[in-house]
Amino acid sequence: MADQLERKRAEAKLRVEELRDEIRRHGYLYHVLDQPEISDAEYDELMLELQRVEEEFPELLTPDSPTQRVGAAPAELFAPVEHRAPMFSLDNAFSREELQAWEKRCERVVGPGARYACELKIDGVAVALTYENGTVVKGATRGDGRIGEDITANVRTVRSVPQRLLMKKPPAVLEVRGEVYLPVKGFEKLNTELTAAELRPFANPRNAAAGSLRQKDPKITASRPLSMWVHSFGYARGVRFDSHSGFLEWCRDAGLPVAPTSEVVDGLGGVMAYVEKWQDARHSVDWEIDGVVVKVDQIAFQGELGATSHAPRWAIAYKFPPEERTTLLRDIQVHTGRTGKVTPFAVLEPVFVGGVTVTYATLHNEDEVRRKDVRKHDTVIVRRAGDVIPEIVGPVMPKRSKGARRWKMPAACPSCGTALIRPEGEADHRCPNRRGCPDQSVEWLFHFAGRGAMDIEGLGYMTLLALLDKGLIEDPGDVYSLTADRIGLLAGFKEKSTSNLLTAIEGSKDRPIWRLLVGLNIRHVGEHVAQVLARAFGSIDALAGATVERIDEVEEIGPEIARSVHEWFQDPENRALLDKLRKAGLRFADQAPAVVAGGPLMGKTIVLTGGLETLSREEAAVAAQEAGARVASSVSKKTDFVVAGADPGSKYDKAVQLGVEIIDEHQFLKRLSRG
Repeated sequence: MADQLERKRAEAKLRVEELRDEIRRHGYLYHVLDQPEISDAEYDELMLELQRVEEEFPELLTPDSPTQRVGAAPAELFAPVEHRAPMFSLDNAFSREELQAWEKRCERVVGPGARYACELKIDGVAVALTYENGTVVKGATRGDGRIGEDITANVRTVRSVPQRLLMKKPPAVLEVRGEVYLPVKGFEKLNTELTAAELRPFANPRNAAAGSLRQKDPKITASRPLSMWVHSFGYARGVRFDSHSGFLEWCRDAGLPVAPTSEVVDGLGGVMAYVEKWQDARHSVDWEIDGVVVKVDQIAFQGELGATSHAPRWAIAYKFPPEERTTLLRDIQVHTGRTGKVTPFAVLEPVFVGGVTVTYATLHNEDEVRRKDVRKHDTVIVRRAGDVIPEIVGPVMPKRSKGARRWKMPAACPSCGTALIRPEGEADHRCPNRRGCPDQSVEWLFHFAGRGAMDIEGLGYMTLLALLDKGLIEDPGDVYSLTADRIGLLAGFKEKSTSNLLTAIEGSKDRPIWRLLVGLNIRHVGEHVAQVLARAFGSIDALAGATVERIDEVEEIGPEIARSVHEWFQDPENRALLDKLRKAGLRFADQAPAVVAGGPLMGKTIVLTGGLETLSREEAAVAAQEAGARVASSVSKKTDFVVAGADPGSKYDKAVQLGVEIIDEHQFLKRLSRG
């Protein structure tokens, strides 16, 4: 037994040394060189493993362990600055249970009366600003928490940083801390400009902010759209604060930038409500966040709780589930979609990120591959934000193998071998073989039968592949000529399943014409555009006979969509398909909504957003039109009111911004005189 314990201790000693070396190296790459090789989540995992081993074998804990340090030593590019008070990092929590344990530790010291200030954890660069008699005299990075870098000249170029506090009697000395960040939109614009200049783009907004702050020439920093949020203070002479929230309010009055998302709550329930709210809405702000910082609000309690050698005991960071990971890019392949667009995608070593295992990620087009400069066998950063399709953020350059070649778009379609074309002014390559390309055929048929179009239950991807392979169908018109004998040729189709499919096909003939328009695979015509066109023309024939100018006159339809729709209806093959669908008995005209003269919403412009309980969005739109309203797709100053259901999106935010009236479904029904 003693031998086993000794062997385990020896293994732990070796592992601790490995972990410390690895963490120190990654800390230097991240904090000093701004060239991370792993994601934040992977760095956190290394640190957590080291903490667990040190807790199990406390005799292995040393003062120079990364668990006892704040950051990395400053680089030699800038002059060193000693902080008046240490710039601590924060301990992390990853679950409600860990937050609860932190709260109990606080209560053991200060009792149960603590309030909690909750703030979004900004993924930026920690900076300290020193004001003397109201004028900014020093800007410094965190560095190792004790010694940072003097970036005064650069931080003065950040537009949100006031050169002087907005008060007649400022304190003698005030040092505030915060995060300098690059807004997401600014980051995207900056990377586009760097790529155009054939310079290496940044991997993420945090790296871009760090790289922008640490420029030798402040003019370069000034050219970047950096911003800052102040979130704490380090030292003050001439002013005192009773609470953290009071300090933030004082900062707002003094002209310092304070994020509008901070809240003071009571108890763990309030903290978790704040966490859950922002975990769902983390992408609704224009800066990167990776969690929530929870602080004891009362300054007196903070003093009682004190700090460890590396972190305050009165604050903790709750980290959101990771949305970025690194993995191996095995290959770059291409796929031909239903419109002929040929899209490159990455084949990845499977990696768990954003709650799912990711094996593939879109690369959009050849220009995007070139912009990100990803190559076969690169180690890449994979991002999956919320429910967004996984994407490649960029390569980890230090891990690129020598001789890795730039990727080129293939010259021919991977499905049918037809030479690809790239229309002038477009970013996408296309396969022009619309009818003879197997991938286009099955994707189009799958789209036509899908829930967003004709909604034919039972006509799934594998069934369509089997029908195509046997030559039983070629286009959507052939779906309506299927018989029980033909369907019976497919494996797995018995009498009952065959009957169900035929019933579903027959039932789809009476779908509203906007669904048929979606299913016809007209470029730029999705669900909303199809509904707009259906309302404007009322029938397929009226739309088919309209000029480009007439289509362009429809509100919300621009010239590009108008040309695409007109060209589709002029194509002889498409006209032949329409004839086939007409003979099959599909509906080609809608019954116009019976608008009540002087209806309750006559002349009103409304917008629908979010999920409604008693009506589908389509039913709500029809009901509003019958009452005389125009249903628009976007909010503007001309909008009379917005109907907001569950989980409203950006339209809700736009309405708030413009001061447009917002009502719920119950109020909407009352205005329709329905309940």
